[in-house]
Amino acid sequence: MMSSRPKAALLVAATLLTFSCGKGKKDDDDKPAAEGEAATPVQVATASNGSIDRMIEADAVLWPIHQASLMPKISAPIKRFTVNRGDHVKTGQLVATLENRDLVAAEHESNANVAQAEAAYRTLSQGTVNEDLTKAQTDVAATKQALDAAQKVYDSRVELLNQGAIARKLVEDAKVALVQAQAASQNATRHLQILQNVSRTEQIVGSKAQVDAAQARKQNAQAQVSYTELTSPINGIVADRPLFPGEMASAGAALMNIVDISSVIAKANLPVNDAADVKVGMPATISFGGEDVAGKVTVVSPAVDPNTTTVQIWVQAQNPGERLKPGSGVHITIKAATLNNVTIVPSAALLNSDEGGQKVMVIDAKNVAHDRPVQVGVRQGDKAQITKGLKDGEKVVTVGGLGLDDKAHVKIVTGKEEDEKDEKKDEKKGESKDEDDKK
Repeated sequence: MMSSRPKAALLVAATLLTFSCGKGKKDDDDKPAAEGEAATPVQVATASNGSIDRMIEADAVLWPIHQASLMPKISAPIKRFTVNRGDHVKTGQLVATLENRDLVAAEHESNANVAQAEAAYRTLSQGTVNEDLTKAQTDVAATKQALDAAQKVYDSRVELLNQGAIARKLVEDAKVALVQAQAASQNATRHLQILQNVSRTEQIVGSKAQVDAAQARKQNAQAQVSYTELTSPINGIVADRPLFPGEMASAGAALMNIVDISSVIAKANLPVNDAADVKVGMPATISFGGEDVAGKVTVVSPAVDPNTTTVQIWVQAQNPGERLKPGSGVHITIKAATLNNVTIVPSAALLNSDEGGQKVMVIDAKNVAHDRPVQVGVRQGDKAQITKGLKDGEKVVTVGGLGLDDKAHVKIVTGKEEDEKDEKKDEKKGESKDEDDKK
């Protein structure tokens, strides 16, 4: 026989089962459970008509607004540096000097060559050509007279020799003198012809060209000396200085790197669809370490990178205090557009649907929750645009919707009430803990 106590237990269980079955039964119209069912507390928000910004976000890397690699044009030992890594420099400030004693000596030599060429030019331009021409004409006249005289002497002695009045040796002596006079006359005439063929203007031009060539060599020597003094091409900070005084600086190799970080550029690669909505001048924000810095879009690449199929965009921002460091990873947000007169709900109301996509839990006038598939458009922070599936003024669950069944009865509470409940629970837990400690 069964005892009276098990019989009583079976009777209670059967009663509870019957009650629960009747309580959870729904009619043909699929109505919610009876009012006696425990309501699930939820927090809700009302879908409203408003404006939302289309924000495009991406990770980016910071670059300086300007940078310069200081490269010497000549190879020479480093004489001294005037700045160290991390120092601020100004445009035109001397930052390094190379050994230049040999180049300075070459410059002095070129100065002397210029002075010599200029002196020759002044002498020529003041009438030297006329003096030479006059002297050559005088020489021609003198040699012509000497030739005539020698010719007369020779003719006279030939005649006397034929008469037997003089010896043959005197005739031969006269002939030698005549030949010498002829040679001198020819040389004088040829010299005069050369001077007459070359104009005075051409000689002056040639002399001036020699002056110009000497001055060009002087300028080259001065340039070589100037290459030994390196100055900063921009305002900025010395980011790198790999060499030390005494080491050899090579032509074309970086001696120093200078960056200007008064402003920075965040370079990011965006998908083609997102980049199509980005325009130069759009407002943007650079986020780093919990801080936001306002900036704007300055560059949108006109071409797609074939390797990544993305478009590079630049966001420029001021950098007061130089807190933003080039090379750092940051997050950028670009305000691409503002959508007006759209349905907006808190992002917390969006849930993942079992069929894929997203849904919200809509609360009707009887505080009953209903699954509602929706299409989500633009998201901005803690709010989202609903393009299909929801009307303005409908209430959606923002807290407590996860795991909430379709057509479940709910109780709308405020965040304040939930906070008070949590505080009471914490107080009870604290009291229980104190009692346990006492025991």
